[in-house]
Amino acid sequence: MAMLHDPLVIGANRKIDPSRRPATTPRHARRPISGGDTLPDGSPNDENRVEIGPTDRAFREWAALGLTPPNLEKMRAWRHARLVGEIQRRGLGGLLMFDPLNIRYATDTTNMQLRITHNPARACLVLADGATILYDFHHCEHLSAHLPLVSEVRHGASLFYFETGPRTAEMAGRFAAEIDDLMRAHAPGLRGLAVDKIELTGADALRARGLTLHEGQAVTEHARKIKSAEEVRAMRCAIATCEAAMAEMEAALYPGMAEVEAWAILQHGNHIRGGEWIETRILSSGPRTNPWFQECGPRCMKNGELLAYDTDLVGPYGYCADLSRTCVVGDQDPGDYARDVFCAARDHIQRNMEILKPGVTFRELAFSGDQLPARFRDQRYGVKHHGVGLCDEYPSIRYPEDWEHAYDGVLEPGMCLCVEVYYGERGGPLGVKLEDQVVITETGYENLTRFPFDPRLTGEG
Repeated sequence: MAMLHDPLVIGANRKIDPSRRPATTPRHARRPISGGDTLPDGSPNDENRVEIGPTDRAFREWAALGLTPPNLEKMRAWRHARLVGEIQRRGLGGLLMFDPLNIRYATDTTNMQLRITHNPARACLVLADGATILYDFHHCEHLSAHLPLVSEVRHGASLFYFETGPRTAEMAGRFAAEIDDLMRAHAPGLRGLAVDKIELTGADALRARGLTLHEGQAVTEHARKIKSAEEVRAMRCAIATCEAAMAEMEAALYPGMAEVEAWAILQHGNHIRGGEWIETRILSSGPRTNPWFQECGPRCMKNGELLAYDTDLVGPYGYCADLSRTCVVGDQDPGDYARDVFCAARDHIQRNMEILKPGVTFRELAFSGDQLPARFRDQRYGVKHHGVGLCDEYPSIRYPEDWEHAYDGVLEPGMCLCVEVYYGERGGPLGVKLEDQVVITETGYENLTRFPFDPRLTGEG
């Protein structure tokens, strides 16, 4: 693979907070993955680690696959530099983020990620000079003590009603005053502030301080769209974890198993390797595979039926492995119709992969490649391709039928995409979902996905 962008080196080289208390387990009793005081990703080989990360099992499996874990220091520096570069390019004074995945990208800190999505108690301000102020949950300073790119930890970004009640406007005013002071100190003369997501009261308070608010998601999505070599390494590791969990789930399937039991195996496989969560429960069997987007439930699968699923898995290092597969339950023949639909879906994503290369526009991707036969268009998936990183990211590339709702752009080296399809006729007996994850190289693309298609559906088994 042609090498992707090398990260910039910024910030200090401090890895461990000197005030961190020593591990209670004697060093001779620990099970180090590698020699020395660091793990293969550069993090401390310390059972008292603050940061979450891969387990021993994951490191061993990645080594067996010949995968190199990311260097976390380089990966973090690259991502911070991407954000600062976008802020400066747009002539802004800073970027204020409440989205926990944007905060993760900027700082690599985690703190109750799913809870924070609907209780926005954290924020991060990245300023034009690179200063990074993390507003964390109370008494959580220790969670970012090992990260030199976090300049300062503060509190007081909780502007939602559960936290502030009738004092919301007062608290928003205090928070806005701090943001204003930081902007004046680190970006003198610049009053433009990008914000990704914020409570209305908070936005009003910032504007009342004379700040001009800009669309923060445009800043973060364009910063995140290009992955460094270290990010791609992290993604390979997340995909390997996902595929190990997929293999465990598919091997455990049996007629009579409930859909939720299968999904629990997939989620278990992610967690025991240091993965973080699964964003959806999109897994269905038999007639529930059509129409798509049905979440797993109590239905018991039958012999010879199809099981289709979309992993939407956030694995180790917080990187997304967004893979989809459809397989057969049990040992009964699924039938010719199932095989025909499956092979059409497989050919669809493979042909739409072949057109990926730098310089191709989103419109060209939409209108070229493989198009859906008429009988499958009514229930088409929302996209032909989409970006992927810490989650589904920019861009979203649609089918020609939906181009009026789409936008144009161009592929660049370092972008990571998912190529996917749903094949299911309206009123049909079943549906097939398939999806692979790729990286755009200097000359084309590389498929990062290794998980095989079910040979009983390809006609090879």
